[in-house]
Amino acid sequence: MDILDFAFMQRALLAALVVGLTAPAIGTFLVQRRQALMGDGIGHVALTGVGLGFLLNTSPVWTATGVCVAGAVVMELIRSYGKARGDIALAMLFYGGMAGGVMLMSLSSSGSNANLTTYLFGSITTVSQQDIVAICILAAFVILTTLGLRRQLFAICQDEEFARVTGLPVRLLNLLIAVTAAVTVTVAMRVVGLLLVSALMVIPVAASQQIARSFAMTFALAIAIGVLVTVSGTTLSYYVNVPSGASIVLLAIGVFITLTVLATPLARKRARQAAAAAEDGCTLTVPDARRPADDVRV
Repeated sequence: MDILDFAFMQRALLAALVVGLTAPAIGTFLVQRRQALMGDGIGHVALTGVGLGFLLNTSPVWTATGVCVAGAVVMELIRSYGKARGDIALAMLFYGGMAGGVMLMSLSSSGSNANLTTYLFGSITTVSQQDIVAICILAAFVILTTLGLRRQLFAICQDEEFARVTGLPVRLLNLLIAVTAAVTVTVAMRVVGLLLVSALMVIPVAASQQIARSFAMTFALAIAIGVLVTVSGTTLSYYVNVPSGASIVLLAIGVFITLTVLATPLARKRARQAAAAAEDGCTLTVPDARRPADDVRV
C-alpha cells in the first residue's frame, strides 16, 4: 500500500489506532454515568495547555495533559460539592479555558491561527515522532486503568451509594475517571481535535449499545468501532484529501445510524418473543366451583 510509504502516514495511522482504543474505553464509563459531554468540557480547558506549550516553547501534549488533569479534578470537585451554582462555575471554567488558550497562543512567538486550527479540529498528518511517544505513554495509562479497574469503575458508574457501602474508595475512583478522561482528550486532540474529541468518546459507545446486551459486550464493541472509524477515517482523509477529524466523526455517526437501523427489527423480535414466553409461562387456573373440602368450619 502506497499509504505506508510515507513516514507521516505511518505515524498518523498509529496515532489513529491508539486513539480508537482509548477514547471509547473511557467513554463507556462516562456514558454509563451520564457524563457524555465531559470530554467536550475538558477539551475547552485543554486549549489553555496547548497555548501554554507554545508560549514555553515545549511540547503542547504534555502541557495540555497537566492543564487537563487539573481542570478535570476541579470539574469533579464541583460536581461532587457544587450546589445551585455548580453549572455556572463549570461554564466559567470551560470558557475561561478557551479564552486562555487563544490569549496564550497570541502571546507566543511560534503560535498562529493555523496552529490553533490544527488543535481545534485535528491535523493527524502533522503528528511528530515526539507526539507519538507521548501519545503511546498516555494511552498505556488509559488502557491499563480502564481494563485493570473496570469492575470498580463499573460499580461506581452504576450506583455510587452501593459502591460506597461495599467499601470502594468512591471519591478516589471518581477522580480517577476524571483524570483518565483528561488524559484521553490530550491523546486524541491531534487526531480529531479538541472540539470533536467528545464525539469519539461517545458515539462508538452509543452505537455499540444498540446491539450489545451487556456492559462487557458494549465495552468491547465500542473499542472495535472506535478502531474501525479512526483508521478508516485517516485512510479516507489521505486518499480524498479531506480533514481527518471530520471524516472520523462522520464515519462514527454512519456506524451509529446503521446499527440503529439493524437493531430496530431485532428489538421488536425480542419483544414479541418475550411476550409469547410470558403468555406460555402463565399456568395459573381458577377452579369453576369450590370443593366441599375447601369449606372452613368454626
